[in-house]
Amino acid sequence: MSQLQLPPLPPRAVGAIWAQASDGVIGRGGDMPWHAPEDMAHFKATTWGHPVVMGRRTWESIPPRFRPFPGRSNLVLTGDSARAAELAEQGATAHASLTEALADAATHEGGELTWITGGGALYAQAIHELVPDLLVVTVLDLEVPDGDTLAPEIPSEYELASASPSPTTFHNSPAGPGYRFEVWTRKARA
Repeated sequence: MSQLQLPPLPPRAVGAIWAQASDGVIGRGGDMPWHAPEDMAHFKATTWGHPVVMGRRTWESIPPRFRPFPGRSNLVLTGDSARAAELAEQGATAHASLTEALADAATHEGGELTWITGGGALYAQAIHELVPDLLVVTVLDLEVPDGDTLAPEIPSEYELASASPSPTTFHNSPAGPGYRFEVWTRKARA
């Protein structure tokens, strides 16, 4: 798998990155309902060296041995001020709002591009507010009928900039489902 080429971005850009099943599911019971090694490698390569912003439940869904994500500042949204000290002990910075987290992320190493990494409610909020400049989506060639968390609808303010291998086909995986990488960019504001 080669490194994904991102389009030119504005200063202090924000991206959102997620994997979804063909039916739009991104989660089941607080976890990803698949094993997709190519997507995990893609996520790591794409976000490496840049701050990542996530909700508290997403943080807690990451196995402790994998958090904080190394090579990235980890910023976690929580309305529970008592959790801030605990998050700091675990290697993350707590913030009460997405706006606050993004402002802080821009001051961290790699802050010229900050990644929103979940969960479903945070993706929905960010995309509804048209915060991300780009969306990087891995579409997996499977369906999860009992999934309980869906990817946000991508609004018409975004357009598909690239798809690998194509918008309708999938790469084969020897160890997981087929996959396609899509890059969506926000159209110029009028």
